[in-house]
Amino acid sequence: MWFYTGEERNSMEKKNIDWANLGFGYLQTDYRFVSNYKNGAWDEGTLTTDANIVLNECAGVLQYAQTVFEGLKAYTTKDGKIVTFRPDLNGERLEQSAARLEMPIYPKDKFVEAVKKTVKANEAFVPPYGSGATLYIRPYMFGSNPVIGVKPADEYQFRILTTPVGPYFKGGAKPITIRVSDFDRAAPHGTGHIKAGLNYAMSLHAIVDAHKQGYDENVYLDAATRTRIEETGGANLLFITKDGKVVTPKSDSILPSITRRSLIQVAKEYLGLEAEERPVYLDEIGEFAECGLCGTAAVISPVGKIVDHGREICYGTEMGPITRKLYDTLTGIQMGTIKAPEGWICEID
Repeated sequence: MWFYTGEERNSMEKKNIDWANLGFGYLQTDYRFVSNYKNGAWDEGTLTTDANIVLNECAGVLQYAQTVFEGLKAYTTKDGKIVTFRPDLNGERLEQSAARLEMPIYPKDKFVEAVKKTVKANEAFVPPYGSGATLYIRPYMFGSNPVIGVKPADEYQFRILTTPVGPYFKGGAKPITIRVSDFDRAAPHGTGHIKAGLNYAMSLHAIVDAHKQGYDENVYLDAATRTRIEETGGANLLFITKDGKVVTPKSDSILPSITRRSLIQVAKEYLGLEAEERPVYLDEIGEFAECGLCGTAAVISPVGKIVDHGREICYGTEMGPITRKLYDTLTGIQMGTIKAPEGWICEID
């Protein structure tokens, strides 16, 4: 095991990677951040080259799925700077997720500093501007000590890994087809509003089944009444009305997407559009002109069709004009070609 001191940074050159042909998958980088919680306190944390985690067979995360995570990216801007996008909001959301699962809070300010240290150490893996690739950042936390009774763990580990990824879409953003699922994603007073691994585990069967049936994703309804649109297995939804208003579903059991919140602000402040968050009912989705999924991986993935048990709601064969403006504006902000709102861009210096 070797620990990074920071002195190596000035001599770093970009890795010999075919950036233009990167897929969206895991490629191990040189360093990751690790901090341990023991006896009621977090240690200072360190950067290490060891990518392996050794756990007791009875570790809390293995027995009771006590784990939460985040996802964000680092970009090379047009002027050559390396930046991340609103990491403070990821830190806030991790705090909220941890509190819900009775895990210790890893403070937001320490979270942001750890993200910056990890990206800086892996600077050679940050793709160049214009390549279409980015450095994906995955902070996560889990219960690490043995737990056999159903209770929270006493010890935890917080880690950050990074991996360079290619553009989510190869050859352009082609509209996807999603179906209204018969499965429920989250209970009304459950954990749908936090980024916990267990939420994604329960969606795996549904997504595998959707793929077998020829669909790209599932759209979930509220579990209580099954009349309202919530979100998909991995992203929030947004709709565009025929008169150009941006509408996103409102629910206490969906994840507060940072990309969605940013797109709402972009719609209002950059594009002069009306935007609102409100309950969206299944029986009204045919009244919208455009639909998309929004999240870190693709920013916006256009939806061409929603299938509701044989009923087809079609939104077009290419990304709609309002969706395109939202996408271009937000990615322009992230890449440094459009001036960002105060506090949105965190430079890695």
